[in-house]
Amino acid sequence: MPHKLQGVPETLLIPLWARAVEANRDEPIIKDDKAAAIMQRIEYDFTKFDNAWKSQTGVVIRTELLDKATRNFIKKHPDAVVVNIGCGLDTRFSQVDNGRIRWYDLDLPEAIQIRRQFFAETDRYKMIAKSVFDYSWIDGIAPGGAPVLIIAEGILMYFTGPEVKDLINKLVVSFPAAEMLLEIITPALVKMSKQHDTIGKMNVKFQWGINSGQELEEYNNRIRLVNEWNLLDYHKARWRWMGRLAVIPAFKHRFSDRIVHVKFGRGQFV
Repeated sequence: MPHKLQGVPETLLIPLWARAVEANRDEPIIKDDKAAAIMQRIEYDFTKFDNAWKSQTGVVIRTELLDKATRNFIKKHPDAVVVNIGCGLDTRFSQVDNGRIRWYDLDLPEAIQIRRQFFAETDRYKMIAKSVFDYSWIDGIAPGGAPVLIIAEGILMYFTGPEVKDLINKLVVSFPAAEMLLEIITPALVKMSKQHDTIGKMNVKFQWGINSGQELEEYNNRIRLVNEWNLLDYHKARWRWMGRLAVIPAFKHRFSDRIVHVKFGRGQFV
């Protein structure tokens, strides 16, 4: 199947490739055979990523962290509603499904068009083909009082600071008391887009970065930081020389992606 993706939608092929490569390792951090099967059916020059071990390692570690955090949320809230922003070709629903949750995968029409060739909707699993900034997608989510989890993996860094802030504030208003898991990168990494081992090979660049999940609390007084995980803290051996440098706090905080967990309050947190 030939791909026709350009710009930000093309980036969905990076995590697909990373998870597919991992599936064939002897001791994989995550096991995603579906990703490997999908990759085989997409006509794309994945060899351009052959030396992109940093991205590959980062994607599988962030996937492991997000899967674990999502499972923990579902364990506490078995009838939860999950909204996955910028889903690309990820397989998270099938990885964490407890048979009761309702799940919405949201992405641009061109991404969802490809996704529909590999995934089928059910009464509990729906796909929404819209930009995350076309806020009409929110009308298609019907929590019905159920707890809501919003996931934003590998997506927000491609937008501007004002766009991200506007989106997050819209989510806070639209889904009061929801929780959110999102990936953040640092301003230092934003400046290094052109040198990035995968993004640097595409017509796209990073635009938004913050130094800590704590900064999200400044976006809205109804946001509270729950937890934050630095990717360099996990699977040190896989990080090669970066793992050795990660013992230096300044390096670890400046050059690592993080997964952040926040909660939205109905009123201002005290």
